[in-house]
Amino acid sequence: MSLLNMAAQLFINKLGGNGNDLDQSSVASALQNLLPTQGGELDLGALISLFTENGAGLASLASTWLGSGDNAAISPATILELLGSDQVAAFASKLGLGQETAAEGLAETIPELIDSNSEDGALAMGDMAKGMLGKLF
Repeated sequence: MSLLNMAAQLFINKLGGNGNDLDQSSVASALQNLLPTQGGELDLGALISLFTENGAGLASLASTWLGSGDNAAISPATILELLGSDQVAAFASKLGLGQETAAEGLAETIPELIDSNSEDGALAMGDMAKGMLGKLF
């Protein structure tokens, strides 16, 4: 399963009853327009960079998702600030959701997605290689 499809399914699951009418392909398409991608696939390295380059203490937050301990929570308000409220609103609109519901789903999805695709404080090698190759070419 691609990272984008994994993220879409995770987002739907995190919404619970609010996600009952969503299908994976429409969520994947909306996520592709919201989150950083490389070659049509979700770029977790670039997503983490959004947190580490923000300078608002979010690097330590993201490091908990990469590590083996408990994941620190991120607030929906921080998601709106980081990704842009207009972009999250457009994402939500494409899915027929309210902006707050979408932000809450993203706030639960992103940490788990990064955590499940990292080991010992680093992203899975395939993701790092894709990101590095994308920057070289």
